[in-house]
Amino acid sequence: QVQLVESGGGLVQAGGSLRLSCAASGRTFSSYNMGWFRQAPGKDREFVGAISWSGSSTTYADSVKGRFSISRDNAKNTVYLHMNTLKPEDTAVYYCAAGPMWSRTFYNYDYWGQGTQVTVSS
Repeated sequence: QVQLVESGGGLVQAGGSLRLSCAASGRTFSSYNMGWFRQAPGKDREFVGAISWSGSSTTYADSVKGRFSISRDNAKNTVYLHMNTLKPEDTAVYYCAAGPMWSRTFYNYDYWGQGTQVTVSS
């Protein structure tokens, strides 16, 4: 099993940047595909991006493409979400997830972190 803990959230002004980290426990971290999701108040959970177990492939939601990027460091058991040119509509709780499939849908992920709040002010 994998336990995930997100960090790096906070309050940032529109146009600014943040880097979220997802630290994983477990010896098989490198075998998992990783995804990032977010959920704003009153809205459904939304796909943000995903990265393959090797880090060689990534995919992103259209709403963040060109602004966000995902990377992973398997030696450190950590995956990152780099967020640039943040907008108020990016405000949400951000979750990382791990699963056997490289997927854009939440139900294909088996393990979830507790989330970290990102608030973008105008």
